[in-house]
Amino acid sequence: MRQLSSPADLQDYDRWVKEHPEGTLWQSLEWKAYQEALGREVRIYADEVESGKWKVESSALVIIDRTTFGLNTWDIPRGPLGQAEHLLKKIIEQAKSEKCLSLFNSPLDTTFHFPLSTFLSPRTEQPPATRLIDLQQGEEAILSQMKQKGRYNIRVAEKHGVQIRQSDDIDAFARLAAETARRDGFTAPPAARYRKFLESLPGAFLLLAYPTPYAQRPTPPIAGLLGTQWNGTGIYYYGASDYEYRNLMAPYLLQWEAMKLCKARGCHTYDLLGISRPTTHDSPSTTHDSWSGITRFKEQFGGTVVEYAPEQQILLKPWANKVLQWKRYILG
Repeated sequence: MRQLSSPADLQDYDRWVKEHPEGTLWQSLEWKAYQEALGREVRIYADEVESGKWKVESSALVIIDRTTFGLNTWDIPRGPLGQAEHLLKKIIEQAKSEKCLSLFNSPLDTTFHFPLSTFLSPRTEQPPATRLIDLQQGEEAILSQMKQKGRYNIRVAEKHGVQIRQSDDIDAFARLAAETARRDGFTAPPAARYRKFLESLPGAFLLLAYPTPYAQRPTPPIAGLLGTQWNGTGIYYYGASDYEYRNLMAPYLLQWEAMKLCKARGCHTYDLLGISRPTTHDSPSTTHDSWSGITRFKEQFGGTVVEYAPEQQILLKPWANKVLQWKRYILG
């Protein structure tokens, strides 16, 4: 195992991830840049083989989140890549030596063999499933594969004159996101997180919806969508809306405009990012959980449901991890 850091190594790694069939944004150099902008330490480990010249056989981008007393957690989002069981064992040994409490990982490969000390993760950092829209079709074909309600609500927004504009007004989006979080009972990231996403993640974009033509708008935006593009895939990441204007169906038009934007920029796929895991492989119906509302919304845009292996937690210091959880619960 080797930690990659030189410009030449990172160039080879960038090519490896983008060419790998399971390569994703979350194992990319772009994600590394974003996480470092948030103040986190990011390492890239690789196992290599020699076949005429050295080449990567497996890899893992690791995000290290440090806490009190020198303790930390390690996260390998949507990784490792390749035949990585051996690499993961080495990373676990390294993590143990650095006072790591837990290591989280979520490979796309559903046949990945986890260590015996692995448990289902209690968090939902990586969603269990998603919907992928094929952008290689024409616009009419993309619309026709949507649910009737999805197409209808897009037309409702257009009929009401909702205007979508690309913007860098993160403060306006953050206000909408905070209002959405209060309404739906979850905690929204701070405005600084959204700003880092837009400014530090290559390919990121912000779309805002207005209830009247942009040049004459008398009100702030009524909905927003923060997304990104990576290696031919557009990704919907954050959404927010003003409940007062819910009858205008702005979130539907935002998704449609995001798809068109990504298609115009050469993307072949649009990833709606997170939905509940389907109850069966034959039915898109979902269990009633905290994801059910957003799952029903995203279902209206059609696409193909893709499931992922559940995120795993490898407990390296179980008692210290429990004490830290108690401390966070008591102190809030």
